[in-house]
Amino acid sequence: MGDLWGGFVQLIADALTLNNNLIRDLGVPYSFGFSIILFTLIVKVLTLPLTFKQLQASRKMQMLQPQIQALQKKYKDDREKLSRAQMELYKEAGVNPLGGCLPTLVQMPIWFALYQALFKLASSGNLNEGFLWIPSLAEPHDMSWIWPLPQTTEGWMYAAGLLVLPILTVVTQLVVQKMMTPTSNDPQQAMMGQMMMFMPIMFGFFALQVPQGLVLYWVTSNVFTLVQQYFINKQNSPTPATAGGAVVPAMKPAEEESAAVSASVASVTTGSTKRTRDARRKSKR
Repeated sequence: MGDLWGGFVQLIADALTLNNNLIRDLGVPYSFGFSIILFTLIVKVLTLPLTFKQLQASRKMQMLQPQIQALQKKYKDDREKLSRAQMELYKEAGVNPLGGCLPTLVQMPIWFALYQALFKLASSGNLNEGFLWIPSLAEPHDMSWIWPLPQTTEGWMYAAGLLVLPILTVVTQLVVQKMMTPTSNDPQQAMMGQMMMFMPIMFGFFALQVPQGLVLYWVTSNVFTLVQQYFINKQNSPTPATAGGAVVPAMKPAEEESAAVSASVASVTTGSTKRTRDARRKSKR
């Protein structure tokens, strides 16, 4: 297992080195920083199918809100029955409440491997450059650069250079979470949404004590997601169509999915009602 993980780390280190050599040969400054950005874009493109599944699950969760609210009113005094009814609803509608976490979980091994790859490249002297305002892509290694507070102007300038990316990490992650988290009245979903909102703070804290190269990966990934989500929202916005002089809003793909989900929910409700009537008839006999 150790050899397999070591090979994965080496693969990422080799990919970064290859990108760096190609960009440097083109005469582009800060080649290693742009190498990390290029690597990030490649990873994001490869994980696009998972991201689209996440967005689809998010839309379906929004469509199910009326049914979830009805279940909450029906089983407001019985949390166990409410939980079972919600799970049945999710199952019939083909929705996984945890589906939104999948792209993040898939990328976590890449983060850890990138972390180790950057240290490996730094120890071999291949990562001794900065990037734009960043003093070094290989630093920091801990919190010693920020506490105790710097005593010189050079120390403050160095600290300011390392603070920019952690701040951008928190801000971009918060915006991503806001855009990706559907509005929900489901207590479980709401609790999960609140927990997810703590993730930007956690990422910001980690960003203060890991190499800036890794933080650059996070920020680039967040910016890619923001741009992607903007175009997806724009594409799914209602487009008016004219019919006989009247403006008729065109049905969005999400609305077509909503019809399918509603039909599925209706099937579940009808089946449940029928089973209840059959059980009552048997009890009367």
